[in-house]
Order: sequence, then C-alpha cells, then structure tokens
Amino acid sequence: MRAFLASAIGVACTAALVLPTAAIAAPAPAVPASTAPPGSTQSLPLVPLVPDAPGDDRAAGTVPQGLTERDAKLFSLLGVIWDDPEAELHGTVQVRTRSTGTGAWSRWQFLETHNHQHAADAGTAEREPGKTRGSTAPLWVGASDGVEVRVRPEGDAAVRGAAPAPLPSGLRLELVDPGDDPPPGTTTTAAADAAEDNADDAAAQTGAADDADDPRTTVLTAEDAAASAVNADLVPLGATEVPALSKAETEAQTFVLGGKPRIGPRPRIVTRKGWGANEQLRERNFVYTKRVKVAFVHHSATGNNYSCSQADSVLRSIYRYHVKSSGWRDLGYNFAIDKCGNIYEGRAGGVAKAVMGAHTLGFNTNSTGIAVLGTYSKSKPPAAVAKAVARLTAWKLGLYGADPSAKTTLKSGGGNRYKKGTIAKLHVIAGHRDGVSTDCPGGHLYSKLAQVRAASARLQGR
Repeated sequence: MRAFLASAIGVACTAALVLPTAAIAAPAPAVPASTAPPGSTQSLPLVPLVPDAPGDDRAAGTVPQGLTERDAKLFSLLGVIWDDPEAELHGTVQVRTRSTGTGAWSRWQFLETHNHQHAADAGTAEREPGKTRGSTAPLWVGASDGVEVRVRPEGDAAVRGAAPAPLPSGLRLELVDPGDDPPPGTTTTAAADAAEDNADDAAAQTGAADDADDPRTTVLTAEDAAASAVNADLVPLGATEVPALSKAETEAQTFVLGGKPRIGPRPRIVTRKGWGANEQLRERNFVYTKRVKVAFVHHSATGNNYSCSQADSVLRSIYRYHVKSSGWRDLGYNFAIDKCGNIYEGRAGGVAKAVMGAHTLGFNTNSTGIAVLGTYSKSKPPAAVAKAVARLTAWKLGLYGADPSAKTTLKSGGGNRYKKGTIAKLHVIAGHRDGVSTDCPGGHLYSKLAQVRAASARLQGR
C-alpha cells in the first residue's frame, strides 16, 4: 500500500512548497471499467422544423431546428452542442421536459447560448482542433423522461431587417443522466483488496467475523486513487471531504518563505470522491500552472431549480457534459459552491495546487475558477454563497500569497475582451465578466464581489 501511495503521490506536495508545471500521468487502471459509477449521455441530432417565418432559408442554415415532443431515457440535465467550438449560436434555444415524478410537462425554458467564453485557452492541448465542440450552458431539469427543443436563429438586433445568422452545423441535443449517488462507507484500493483477500482466507479458517462482503465497502480504482492521492498532503487516500481547520491550524500547516502566512482558515471541501466523480471519464493527466494569482467567480447558468441534496448530481451532470459532450479533458471549474454554501473540489489535480482549468477563456493560466451552481442574472444568491466564496478564496489565495482585496495582472491568451498578449489588470477576486465579455457570473452575484473581497481579506487577517 505504501509503495502504491508513493508512486501515485508523485505530484503531491505541501500546499505552498512545490507547484508542478508539467502534465502528470496517473497510473494504469487496476480494476475493470465496468466498476465505474453509473451515468449516461443521450446525443440526439436536431432536425429542421417547418419554416414558420418569411426569409427562412434551409440552404443558408436559417431554418429553425429542433425535436418535437418525444420520449427519452431517464435524464436530469440537458444542453445543445455543435461541431465548431469557435462558432457562436446567434439565436435562441428553448426546451421543455416531462417530469418522471408528476408526468407533467414543464414550461418552455431558455438555455444560455453565449457559453463559448467558458473554455480552455487557445494553443493548449485541451483546445486542439477536432477535440472540442461548441455548446450552450447546460440546464438542470431534474429527473425527466420526455423532451422537446427548438432552436431559432436571430438577426443582428442593431441592424433593422437584418437576415438571421446561420445556425452552427451539427446541432445535437445532449441528455445527461448523472447516475446514482455513491454509497456511503469505507474505500479501499485494489492493492489493499489483495491483502484483505488474504485476511479473508485466514478469517475463514478460524471462523472469525469479516466485513469483506459489506456492501458499504467500495473499491478505489487506479483513477480514483490518482485523483485522491494529489490531496494526500491534506487527507487520507479515498477521503470524501477535506475537513475544515481553524485559522491557527491552517497557519501551522502552511509553509511560506519569509514568515507567517496571510491565509484564511481552511474550509470544508467535498472531494471528487465525495460527490461521486467517475474518474474514468476524464483524461488521465493533471495539468498545472505556476501559481494562483486570480480567482474567477462564475455561475453555472444551470438554473436554480435544485435542492442542496441534489448538488452532487448536478455536479456529476456538469462534469459529464463538459467531458463527453463538450470534449474537455475534465470538469472546467476548479471548485463549485452550491446555494447552501457547500464547497466542492472541481477539476482533478489537488485542491491546494495550481491546477489549470477551462473556465475563463484566455485567463486559465495562473488562476482558479469557482462556479456557483445556479443562475444569478435575475435571482439573488443566498447569503451562504458569498460567505463560502470568501472562505474558499481566503484559503486558496493565501496559499499563494495573494491579497483578496488587491489587484494584479494576467497576460491574456486571447478572448473577446483582451487580445492575445494583452496585460490585463484585474481584481484578485474577479468575476468572469472582468476577463471576457459575458453576463457571467450574473449581475446579482457579480454585485456581491466587493463584499466577498473584503470578507476574504479579513479572514486572512489583513
């Protein structure tokens, strides 16, 4: 077991000591893929709908597309994707779904179509041509078994009488089933199982009691172990959460050159194991940058129609949508926060490390991305959200000596607000819209960021 840990922990480090910059390979699978957590994605091509407006032109790609009312296998989240990640969908996407609980159809709901500014940076391996796809933001609809969708192109609102823009090619509806929550209980690695098998044999000979058949005991695959091992400087292998520490305890465990760290108390963080991430979905490598200078705050734009007990399922659904539907290497965000203020580990690589995400196009290097689950363009976030963002940033930024109340600079990798190579001056705690032109994280959440910066700095003792 110790030998296994030594190899899997190759990238683990004391929080502020060693910051890997290269891609790190995880071990090969130790158990069959059939043991992976359940979950599925249905991909349904959209078809032209009957033209219903003058000027609709099938050849020009301006005929509305969609799917008429139909049955589907169980799903809880949906989105629309298309072939070219550089293409934008200038139009509207509406869906309605049938609940498995009531059998009733929902009202029509709009999907956020301007989602292209959540992505890996140009020129990175994650953004290689042919690997990724364009997409709307996903929408959480709850357990459903029926769907209808319509996509309509729009003209330039600034030009009266402008012809509708062509819709992107290869439009498909993605229906995501997150699978069941992982069972509570202990976890073991495949290596530990072999030792336990020997113990089982001995127990059988002596008639001793054993819990090897306890259904609450689950096996860590090699991918599970690798994703957990990068947090081994904080918690044991297979832990479902990183427990909270007091400020004094956090300071005692944080080493910085030059003296006492300015850092907030470590918050409780639900690990990927805790929310049931299927580690066989993501790419095996972990990719790091040099440090964390900026925390970008996002909303997931998945809607607010979820309970906090469903947050694990929402997160598993977004993860699957990012990887299987959008073609990203892993979940795009480094962290997620639900509306009750619970904090979750996002992209694999270690919660204390400078993991490169795919959350803020052009600014994924030397930053971390925090997604608040929900949509906050018209709805106000609960008070617990701002408190959680402040707690998380006070700790995470403190590991890298960053002052939450200050400003800093990042070089743009290219986007719709800052050209490639531009040095942008940004708040250390910034909204997604500060780096690119987007509504994210929604006006109501964005308006809370000044309060978050002040609270985060206070938690650091500034």
